[in-house]
Amino acid sequence: MISARNLLKLSPLCLQVRHGSRMFPQLKRGQFSRLTDEDINYFTRVVGQNGVKTEDLDHYNTDWLDTVSGYTEVVVSPKTVEQVSAVLSHCNHRRLAVVPQGGNTGLVGGSNPVFDEIVLSLERLNNISHIDPYAGVVDCEAGVILQNLSDKVEEHGYTVPLDLGARGSCFIGGNLATHAGGLRVVRYGQLRGSVLGMRVVLPDGQVLDGRSMMRKDNTGYDIKQLFIGSEGTLGVITDVSLLLPQTPVSVNMALFGCDSFDDVIKCYRLSRQCLGEIVSACEFMDSLCMASVNNILGLASPLEDSHPFYYLVETSGMNQEHDMEKLETCIERVFDAGCATDGVMAASRDQAKHMMSLRENIAPALKAVGFNYKYDVSLPIKDMYSLVEQIRLRMRSMDEAFSVGYGHLGDNNLHLNVITPHYSTEALSVIEPFVYEEVSRLRGSISAEHGMGLKKANYLGYAKDPGMISMMKTLKNVFDPNGIMNPYKLLPWG
Repeated sequence: MISARNLLKLSPLCLQVRHGSRMFPQLKRGQFSRLTDEDINYFTRVVGQNGVKTEDLDHYNTDWLDTVSGYTEVVVSPKTVEQVSAVLSHCNHRRLAVVPQGGNTGLVGGSNPVFDEIVLSLERLNNISHIDPYAGVVDCEAGVILQNLSDKVEEHGYTVPLDLGARGSCFIGGNLATHAGGLRVVRYGQLRGSVLGMRVVLPDGQVLDGRSMMRKDNTGYDIKQLFIGSEGTLGVITDVSLLLPQTPVSVNMALFGCDSFDDVIKCYRLSRQCLGEIVSACEFMDSLCMASVNNILGLASPLEDSHPFYYLVETSGMNQEHDMEKLETCIERVFDAGCATDGVMAASRDQAKHMMSLRENIAPALKAVGFNYKYDVSLPIKDMYSLVEQIRLRMRSMDEAFSVGYGHLGDNNLHLNVITPHYSTEALSVIEPFVYEEVSRLRGSISAEHGMGLKKANYLGYAKDPGMISMMKTLKNVFDPNGIMNPYKLLPWG
């Protein structure tokens, strides 16, 4: 196993292994039709020449991690909901498989073709339709980039109740389809709780218009919730109405160095007690994570010495004096309790952004080093890091492999990453299904926020009982009887 010191000796890779569906040799193409010139001509008539691409498709075919790569022959980019409807209706009639795609930032192979599925890109559905400055609600299309949405609503004194490292490229529609979590679930809760309404196009082209700017609607089944987290397997989200919290006036941050994960947990507990309602993020990372961003990306730690673990806490409120006083009290209590050996409070917004960048850039740093096996799980807090330690023991004979742990303490979300120089079936067999078995044993979730995608679909049984999976398949058949929507994803295919 690699140490933090040895990370200095690693050089970033220029190209990673793209194994595509070869990662799953037992997976066979479904009985879907093949694309024809007539299909491409139809798509061109519906969405226009600028909405159809048949060349330079690597970006659409391959995921962000360079681990899943298909071979679509066409990318169709509708600009209106009517165009989405026409395209899906045609594909359903022809039995052409379709992969809805947003910003293509997913980590489980959920938004890429596995074989030759048609990519339905939402990149041109990027209008912010309306912002109600009184109710604090925004109505926008699914292809709006999260950062652009955040910038726009901030002009009206609001913020988006979702924030994650991929904010500059992920789409709000993809965030909903995967039910992304991110950094501030501890403050604003899960994204689905902020969704007031949605418009969705079903596989047969039918449009379900459930857009609403109202916070209260008690008129029956909440159909929109079925599509949140459905990963494009039931239909295509085209529009969303979101409830927005006020933009915080005061944002403060502190970073602590700790000797053990038990000390991290104690820091977390004290910060929740001291800071109460103004806590907006509670993150942790181990020494290898810090070494990765330091040595690979050149991002310096504000702490002079290295530590086995780091705990990051952020506050957001409306009164700087009040919030600073609370955070200073929290820091005092942490040191009095002896659960941190070092710490620093950000003296400015820029310093706070730098501290958070250390946490947000772990994934890009690890991607540059080698092949990443990523596991995004929910576990009881006391058991979170033991999973990392167990994986290290299982892989101790693999000299060029290393494992790291980081994540969102505030919502029990561990990101376990195992890195090897290249994709290895031997490494994968050591990790899986052990990780899923252990998470299931602890009654956690095998996917906290990334979704199931292609990579985890066959392990759904570790999270859902047979009756639940049967019901999910029934819903899939109701909405998509021809099975054209994002095949091989979410539901078991093996």
